[in-house]
Amino acid sequence: MESLESGESQMSSRPMRGTDSETRRGRNMSEQGDEIGVELRLTGKQRRYLRGLAHKLAPVVMVGHAGVSAEVVRAVDEALTTHELIKVRLLRPPDKHAMAEELARRCSAVLCGLIGHMVILYRPHPENPRIRV
Repeated sequence: MESLESGESQMSSRPMRGTDSETRRGRNMSEQGDEIGVELRLTGKQRRYLRGLAHKLAPVVMVGHAGVSAEVVRAVDEALTTHELIKVRLLRPPDKHAMAEELARRCSAVLCGLIGHMVILYRPHPENPRIRV
């Protein structure tokens, strides 16, 4: 009986896994690049949910050899304002991870995933958000 009680006390003293939204696997969320401004931080579960929603979507913007240009940023910004969740296709990028992060940063969006050469970006509508995370 005492061993059960001591086991319970040990478990209750440890924080439950996934309860602290600020840290994940020992890293701060801002270090992972998931922080947009002050108000939008997404956990891994939220990003996974958004990737699931994006599965059926077709890419709305394609980034060619010119890379992340002003025109691409403008097109992605308009698409994010309209749809909130979009896919962007990268055509043979030299560094797809850096390009995806730069695109998310310049559009003030959250990088939800990079699958192959497909980037999934999310930014809630400023007035009427349709996707609840």
